[in-house]
Amino acid sequence: MSLFVELKRRNVFRVTIAYVIAAWLVAQVADLVLENIGAPEWVIQTLFLMLALGFVAALIISWAYEVTPEGIKRERNVVRDDSITHVTAKKLDIITIGLLVLAIGLLAMDRFVLQRPGPAVVAEPGAVAEQPASPVEPEATSQPERNLKSIAVLPFVNMSSDTEQEYFSDGITEEILNALAKVKQLKVAGRTSSFAFKGKNDDLRLIGDTLGVEHILEGSVRKSGAKVRITAQLIQVEDGFHLWSDSYDREITDVFAIQDEIAAAILKELKAQLLVEEEQALAATRTDTETYNLYLLARQRIYARTRPMLESAVELLDQAIVKDSDYAPAYAQRGIATILLADNSYGTIPEQQAHAQGKEFLQKALTLDPELAEGWAGMGLYHTNQPLEHQQAIEDLNKALAINPNMINASNWLTNVLGNTGQVRAAGELLEQMVATDPLYRPGFNNAVGMFLGFGEEAKAQALIEKVRQLLPDDEDVMRAQAQTYFWQGRMAEAFPLAEAAYLRAPTNRVAKLQFGFTLLNLYEYERVAADGDEFAKAFALDYLGRVEEASIMVTSQADRGLLFPLFYHYNFTGNSDKLIGFLEQRWPDLNAFQADYPYGTFGYQLMAEVALAYSRAGKETQFRDALARVEEAITSLAEQGVDNWLFEQNRAIYFALAGDTEQSLASLAKATDSGLRAPVPLSKFTPAFESIAFDPRLAELEARLLDNVNRDREALGLELYTL
Repeated sequence: MSLFVELKRRNVFRVTIAYVIAAWLVAQVADLVLENIGAPEWVIQTLFLMLALGFVAALIISWAYEVTPEGIKRERNVVRDDSITHVTAKKLDIITIGLLVLAIGLLAMDRFVLQRPGPAVVAEPGAVAEQPASPVEPEATSQPERNLKSIAVLPFVNMSSDTEQEYFSDGITEEILNALAKVKQLKVAGRTSSFAFKGKNDDLRLIGDTLGVEHILEGSVRKSGAKVRITAQLIQVEDGFHLWSDSYDREITDVFAIQDEIAAAILKELKAQLLVEEEQALAATRTDTETYNLYLLARQRIYARTRPMLESAVELLDQAIVKDSDYAPAYAQRGIATILLADNSYGTIPEQQAHAQGKEFLQKALTLDPELAEGWAGMGLYHTNQPLEHQQAIEDLNKALAINPNMINASNWLTNVLGNTGQVRAAGELLEQMVATDPLYRPGFNNAVGMFLGFGEEAKAQALIEKVRQLLPDDEDVMRAQAQTYFWQGRMAEAFPLAEAAYLRAPTNRVAKLQFGFTLLNLYEYERVAADGDEFAKAFALDYLGRVEEASIMVTSQADRGLLFPLFYHYNFTGNSDKLIGFLEQRWPDLNAFQADYPYGTFGYQLMAEVALAYSRAGKETQFRDALARVEEAITSLAEQGVDNWLFEQNRAIYFALAGDTEQSLASLAKATDSGLRAPVPLSKFTPAFESIAFDPRLAELEARLLDNVNRDREALGLELYTL
């Protein structure tokens, strides 16, 4: 008798087929269940090993043993005429058919049910469960406009047994997000806001309303050795329906292809009308796996914006560049990190050295890849910090955004340079777009609140604060934004405790320290500012206290770094306007050249007003008129763009005082006082431009009102009343 015939008679083949189908079903169900309960990687690996060992055991048992009416016996102990293997064969056939039907059913469900619209189910850890009937509704004024071609990419869940691999799953998320962001017809929620929902199980409709999107992409990454499984599912926000889901099992060396594949599948499901060049834009930049891992980890650390994390990112990027000297994104991030580590930013590298080194890395990145958005964004950041290069910064940042419209850092840096060159309406419109796309991006949030307040749009500022507060309660940035709102409303007693709390939580945050310092200045707490305030605010406090030598040292140091206003104010305040003129004329041939380096900003042209005052005191009428005309042009332009706040009105009052228009100057001062101005008094002493109206009795009345307002706030805070 042949071996084949004997294997068939003993039902070894039937047992093999039945076992393989049953094991496949067990593996599929176990994979789904274990991932949903967050089981470690080794659990499913152990199960697969047991199934493999069980297969060997099933073959041995089916060969060596037989089922009889008396029970299981060794095959050699069964009389051939008494064998019932033919009966067992029929039972095995029925079992196999049943298992096969189950397997086909499972495949059909995966193909035709899970990939079609249906009720939301938890298919992967981190997926959003069935939604409550009454979602939270934000205020209508703060809800961004919906866009049917819109999506938020939530952070993919790290399912790897090693928690240190979280940066890898975050990196996969970002690469997919960045690929989608290159499609102009598709609105993609920004990284910061999407990542704010990491590890949470928030209502899908709350996420959709907050980010202004109609679709959510979520999934998971399971990395094990040289293999990775990425699952993704696209969900419709309104009803929680699954529009599409899929999983990708790949070798880790093919991770870029996976990113492209997922992004292309999502675009197809959204039915976006793509151009050929947009489809090509989905391709990720390739490198080897180890270099890519280093790059991802470094980029995650750059987001932290702290000196230790930035320094660590530099080390990782240096390793990446050694491993792949042609990987352009690593050079771009190395350049950005270096600029951010300047001593006037987050680090300790001398400013000029940091900027020069950063520029070299960015130029290398763009040489390797002229269409690298992060390279152009970095160059924009570099030029933003160079006095002569505002226009170049705008061009580079616009180029970065043309390549990747959702690059939030580029948008933020662009709003800064637009505001610093007097283009405040354009900056404001861009900020509104930023907070609509990425409301939880902290620099954009803070700048948007400030810009709304600059335009006198207090309701918009407060609505944005409330929107972010519901997602980030008890957050220092929200505290600081609320303090800023009170500050611009003249409510210093309410602004002070919030500004102080935000500063104490983040004492190394220069913006928090600066705001706290100016809140103290507006409460006339000059000694406290001089003791531990930000150096910008401290320079004014030292002048107010008559400590002019200390002030002189400080403002000279600031001027060496390009910050001129404290120096110019100090010269006029101390009666040394001739030194201001000497400083100016030694460095610039005329006011055209000076204005090219130092254009007017968001609230007026305070720097040029100090120049005009100095020329007026020196009797240089031609130069005075030239400078004053530039101040007038700035004031007119900003007013036409809609700027409306007490600092702007104070600067208008200064202009009118210099122009000899006492009525208009006093009218602007009165409006500024009503809006929240808390300038030090006597005004003609602490704001030398008002010396021309010093003896008008109406100025004394305004000064009395200012002092009463400050003392009301001081009393509410338990401070002694201020007396002249």
